Amino acid sequence: MKPSTFLPSALTLFLAANSVGAFTTTTPQKWHSLLTTTTTTKAAVTTTRAATSLASATAASTDEETEAAGVPPATSEASTNTEDAEIPTNLPSDCGMDYVPLATMLATGQLAEADQFTRDALITISGAKEKGREFVYFTDVKNIPAKDLATIERLWNKFSGGKFGYSVQKKKWKQSKGDFETFCRKIGWTTKDGEVERKKRWFGASEFIYDVKKAPEGHLPLTSALRGTSLIKNLLEHPVWENDDWKNEPEN
Repeated sequence: MKPSTFLPSALTLFLAANSVGAFTTTTPQKWHSLLTTTTTTKAAVTTTRAATSLASATAASTDEETEAAGVPPATSEASTNTEDAEIPTNLPSDCGMDYVPLATMLATGQLAEADQFTRDALITISGAKEKGREFVYFTDVKNIPAKDLATIERLWNKFSGGKFGYSVQKKKWKQSKGDFETFCRKIGWTTKDGEVERKKRWFGASEFIYDVKKAPEGHLPLTSALRGTSLIKNLLEHPVWENDDWKNEPEN
């Protein structure tokens, strides 16, 4: 089916390529095979950036076909100011999830990849994958361990200078008084065609912003509205956000 030019409401596919399984996911094992990082040295960052560049080059040959199919961007442009970034390796998980690839992507400015990894991770840690699903229902959110969500959040928060993450989106949600349309405007998920406001597209060339300096606060990570707004509402109401304990770095 050819995607429509405009996305008329909050319940449309404005984030169709996401954790609700509109497109094929990438397992954490595959991510790690591309992003092998075993130390927290500057050399590790350089090695990882080379690996992600190789992955980007490999994917480049299929970019035209990917955009035509409406698949989200596989890669984003790496930051040029990450030589001094230290990639943490003590990243707790109650599910045995490996978050080093996510830390590496965020540390090296690979925000599109980090965004996709985050959605893939939610499918796993929510138990959806174990049930044979490649998407997350809003009812799955209660099964996401607070420890894992805290780890994901610390990484997004750390490497965006406090600009990205679910906790930032929760603040914007409160400022919007729970109104989804207002919320989307605040975090830059809407745009205008002349005088007509619409949700940003992820069909063809993505209209979302994978750049810490250019994107509004709370712009990433992206969450699906394919089945309504219940998924993001439940993520932002997860018990982990009831206090600031999620900010505490794990003890070595």
